[in-house]
Parts: sequence; structure tokens; C-alpha cells
Amino acid sequence: MSDSAARGGHRRNGGDVVVETLTALGTSTVFGIPGQHALGLFDALSRSELHFVSSRVENNSGFGADGYARATGEVGVLFLSTGPGALTALAALQEAYATGVPLLVISSQIPRSGLGGARKGMLHQLDDQRASASNVTKSTALVREASQIPSAIAAAWALAQTAPAGPTWVEVPQDVLLEVTHVPPVRTVSAPIPAVPPRAELADAAAALLRSAERPVILAGGGVRRSAGGAEALLRLAELLDAPVVSTVGGKGAIAFEHPLSAASWIEDRFTTELLENADVLLAVGTSMGEVTSNYFTFAPRGTLIQVDAEARVLESNHEALALHSDAALALAAIAERLPERAFDAERSRGAVIAAELRLAVEQRLAGQGLERELGVLADIRSAVPADAQTFWDMTIAGYWAWSAWNPLDGAFHSAQGAGGLGFGFPAALAAAIGTGRRTLAVSGDGGAMYSIAELATARQHNSAVTWLIIDDGGYGILREYMTDAFGQATATELSRPDFVALAAAFDVPAREATLDTLGEVLGESFATQGPTVVVLKTVLRMFAPTHLS
Repeated sequence: MSDSAARGGHRRNGGDVVVETLTALGTSTVFGIPGQHALGLFDALSRSELHFVSSRVENNSGFGADGYARATGEVGVLFLSTGPGALTALAALQEAYATGVPLLVISSQIPRSGLGGARKGMLHQLDDQRASASNVTKSTALVREASQIPSAIAAAWALAQTAPAGPTWVEVPQDVLLEVTHVPPVRTVSAPIPAVPPRAELADAAAALLRSAERPVILAGGGVRRSAGGAEALLRLAELLDAPVVSTVGGKGAIAFEHPLSAASWIEDRFTTELLENADVLLAVGTSMGEVTSNYFTFAPRGTLIQVDAEARVLESNHEALALHSDAALALAAIAERLPERAFDAERSRGAVIAAELRLAVEQRLAGQGLERELGVLADIRSAVPADAQTFWDMTIAGYWAWSAWNPLDGAFHSAQGAGGLGFGFPAALAAAIGTGRRTLAVSGDGGAMYSIAELATARQHNSAVTWLIIDDGGYGILREYMTDAFGQATATELSRPDFVALAAAFDVPAREATLDTLGEVLGESFATQGPTVVVLKTVLRMFAPTHLS
């Protein structure tokens, strides 16, 4: 310890440079868990105005940063320690990477002398920590001097937000964080975010195809929602074309369900698949048309496909197309500018008729399957939750229903369908509530709830206004259903689980058990309370019949 430190003074170090850089970039909130090699980073937080949200498991810190970014539109910032701490967060980063959520990870590292695969026996030492992160991030960087910190963080900050958005990773060794630095205090940082527009000749070709189309259809993916101005550009183009719009799971909310041209988001449905297949020109924006969107790879377009995506690797990954590498909003606007202006007339709209007929056909198909319980649960949740509330859904049967059936109204819909890992809903929702100051809803199954149950302590500590609905069916319900259908019996799907109401009370979090008859009432009352609350519904839900087999 230096003399100045012993006397209670402090000389600026690398940790201060990190925190100053983040502050200059506009960061307000940081997620994470302290660790031995990261102590200099966390000590620097005490000398800043940054708000720190302490989680209990690093993976949940990652989900929290993800939910915060989705709800606020800011970059989610995550502080990680080395080795086990860093590796534990990777599943959450996979979700953000697959879904296109801008995160900036600042990970500590062992001292510089141990880097490069040396076997010095340092605590938490990995041969190549960055290699572990490379599969779930857009970029990784290692800083070796404090003077490199501002530029490295600024570059990662900009890249995280450049379409397609996603996580970026910067490592700072322990000794760099702790060493006294001569770097002047960081006050200004330049981090320009480049635009990703379409090439003009491709926009010309797309507009020409759509101008001559007789049965145009638009498939709006998550890239539309994530693109600034994407929803407005989508609506303008759809109305110019009089084209029905199908939303993917990630694209849910890109166009309001109440709009006449909205064909909703029943992706796992043969009628929807046929609508997309029968379009003479299908414009797919911000979607790879992957497993779920393609109704489990049964979709086979008969007409011409135009595909727009900011991720070049997505283009033509599943189907031949006129491919436009572009941010969604910029491409939609460029195509619209090349089409003749005309006023949209809902009363005479052919696209509106097609959209309404599709939605009616789906309703009629479901009506014969004895799904009153499932439809009732979704309806009760929808009626209880304010129209503008943001909702976060885990990988559970209720969540799979919500992919298709949930109308987000004026609130945003979020799920873990990008990577499909368990445990997303609650930590993401509680962080979103902290970031927005508005109550959010998280929906989990009992299996997924156990992944993030420790975050009840986080919700209590930060008094997060989150309602957590746990649907307890005694196991991994969807896997039980899959295995029974495939093999005639389920194995390893049944779970011993706690009394969730009593467990929540142990965290000083109010909890109630609801029934199918009282679910709407109990959920509605939770939205009038302060701080976190848990609602438990014990019931077994089942999925609607698959349509890709018919």
C-alpha cells in the first residue's frame, strides 16, 4: 500500500480510467458481481455517479444488463471478474448476441505476467479467456496499458450499437486496474456509430419487384424493432403496398396488432406459412427465417424473396433472395422512397382482408383443440397487465404461447427465443424495472424459475418494481410434452421444487398463490403494489397442435 493510500488518499488508477470513460460515454447503470481481479474496477465505482446493480449470479447479471438495454434503449454495461465469473455469464451473452442487444462487457483479467497461456497457477487463470467469449460477442479486446482504455472502450461501445447490435468485450488485467496512471481524467470520448444503408441499386431492384407485385407480403423480424425508426418505416411501406404484415416472435410489436394490415404473429401455424409461401413477392426484414419463423423449416417460398438484414451472414442463409445488407429502417425507407405515393384506405384494403382472414382461420383452428385453459390464462394475464407494461417471458409453455398469442399493445414484448436458454425472464424484468422506473412482468415456469431464484435478493435489495409470475407444473413442462409425444414417456423432466410462496417470503418479497379463477385479479393487484412481488399459479398447460405436420 502506498503512503498516500495509507493516509486515506487516492491516486488515480486504471479502474478510474474505465469508470471515467463509461461516464463520458453516457453510462448511468452498471451490472455485475465483484471479484478478486476486478476489485480495482469496483473500487473506482465508489468515486463515480454510476448506479451499480449487484446481482447474485453472473449469468443473471448478464440477463439483467440485457433486459435493461431492451427496456431503456441504452447500452447495457456488465462488469465481470475473471475465470469462473466471466465464464458463468456466457449463456446470457449468447442470448444478447443472438437477439441483437447492445451490451458492453468489461471483464477483469489476471495480471499481465500470466497472460498468453503461461501456467503460473494464478487464481482464475485461463489459457485464453477472450477465446471463450468470442462465440457470443461481436468483438473482444485486451488492454495492456491504462492509456489504451478510453479508445478500447469507445470502439467497443460504438460497435455494440452498430447494426446488427450485440455484446462487445473488453478485458483489463488486474495490475492495469490497480496501477497509478498518468492518463489525464477522461471527460470526452468520441464513439461514432456508423450507419448501415442499402446499396442504391439493390433498393431500386427491391422497389421494382414490389411495385409490380400482385400479392406482396411483409415478414417483420426483430431487426425492425431494434432499428431506430424501423416501426414507422415498416408501417409507411406496408400502407404504400397495401401488404399484410406478419410479425416474427422477435418482431412482435413492429406493427400494432390493431392495425388492419397486421396478420399478427402466429408463426407456428400452417395458415401463416401458406400466406408467406403464396406471396408473389415476400419482403423479409430483420429475420433469418430460422427454425421457429419458418414453422420448423417447412416454409418454401413460391414467389420472389427480398431479404433485408444488417447481419450479412443472415442473407440467403436459408433461401435464395434479392439480398440487401442494411439496417432495417434505412432499407424500408429507401424502398418506400422509390414507390409511388398513395393514401391507404382501410375500407378498401385488400391486404387488410387477407390479414383478417388469416387471423380468423387461426382462431377457428385453435377453437377445436380444447385449449380453453391456455387461452384463458393468456387472456387473464393480458387483461391484468397495463397496456404499456413491458413483459419478459422465459422459455416455458406460457412463453411459447405468448410468442404467437400475446398482443403487446403499447408495451414491449421480450423473450429468450434468440438463444433459447432458461432463466432470462426474471433478472431481465427486474433490471428493466430499475432502468425505467415502471413495473414490469416476468413469466417463468418452475424449472426456469430455479435458474434465477437467487435474484429475489437482488429485487429486494434494489426494491425493483417487478411482478414475477411462476407457472408451476411440477417439471420441465415443454420437455415433458416433447418426450411423451416422441417416445411415449418422459424421462428426467419431473422436478422437486420449493414452496415458491414461502421461499419468496424468506427473501422478504410478498407472494401469493393464484388459481385459474383468480389469476387476473391477483396479477392486477400486484401492479398496484410497491417493490417486487411473486404470483404462483399451479397448473399444467399444453401447447397447441403442431401445424407443420398437417
